[in-house]
Amino acid sequence: MIRLKRVSEKPILEPEISHPWEASAVFNCAAIYDNGLVHMIYRATDLAPNGKEGKFVSRLGYAVSRDGINFNRLKNPLLTNDVPQEKRGLEDPRIVKIDGIFYMMYTGYRGELKGDYRICLASSTNLIDWKRHGVVLDESNKDGSLFPEKINGRYVMLHRREPDIWIAYSNDLITWYNHTKIMGPIPSSKWENLKIGISGPPIKTKDGWILLYHGVSNEHIYSQGIALLDLENPDRVLARQTHPTLKPELSWEKTGHIPDVVFSCGQVELDDRIIVYYCGADTVIGAAELSKKDIVF
Repeated sequence: MIRLKRVSEKPILEPEISHPWEASAVFNCAAIYDNGLVHMIYRATDLAPNGKEGKFVSRLGYAVSRDGINFNRLKNPLLTNDVPQEKRGLEDPRIVKIDGIFYMMYTGYRGELKGDYRICLASSTNLIDWKRHGVVLDESNKDGSLFPEKINGRYVMLHRREPDIWIAYSNDLITWYNHTKIMGPIPSSKWENLKIGISGPPIKTKDGWILLYHGVSNEHIYSQGIALLDLENPDRVLARQTHPTLKPELSWEKTGHIPDVVFSCGQVELDDRIIVYYCGADTVIGAAELSKKDIVF
């Protein structure tokens, strides 16, 4: 059975009360390894993200590390809520690099009406300066990510039409077509019977695309799972593990703003291992690892 092993019993990144924009929570982060460094772009809130303290605003912060565990972060947010669709903030980023350009999909949350959130896209050449390209899909949708390379000459995106994971294709990153459901929750499962969504961007291997994803139980417990997609036809699921790779067990995963949550938006490959970054209870960020040789379905 494929399982993630925590690299530490403690969070690797916590809220910074001296920075008002990230004083309440740091969580749901993108990660990418580039030029010898691990770059993390994380969601942060000024107030509790469960809304109990008022209308929180989500911003994106930046942190960097040489070893993937110990991070230094910028004092000020990387991106803030300064466009209409992102009035209440930017959430849950996922980053890939294609042809020398970094692409980040994230959720733009306006928060004026029910379902007022959209998948948005930004691009960068240095991970610091970002150009926003606006809404990708004009529908209530989350958990969007590009594949890290074109497949058969097309961009490929995973997204979620609740409660399922969907795939779509594009020639220009503007028009998306062939929307297809590829995975859904499993009613008989104890950990993914309510809804599912992707974690970080797919990971390419010789056997297929490794897809890390999250599953939500009827008790609203968030756990992590793993599946394998076909290399040339990623709408085809080759394998899917029935057991979770990680579930809430530590105190800071079970208790926080949203209890019983381990949720990931990104991971990096370092030599023969994969480090997965995940939030604990929508409050802090932890890390867990997986040896590539142990990925056997």
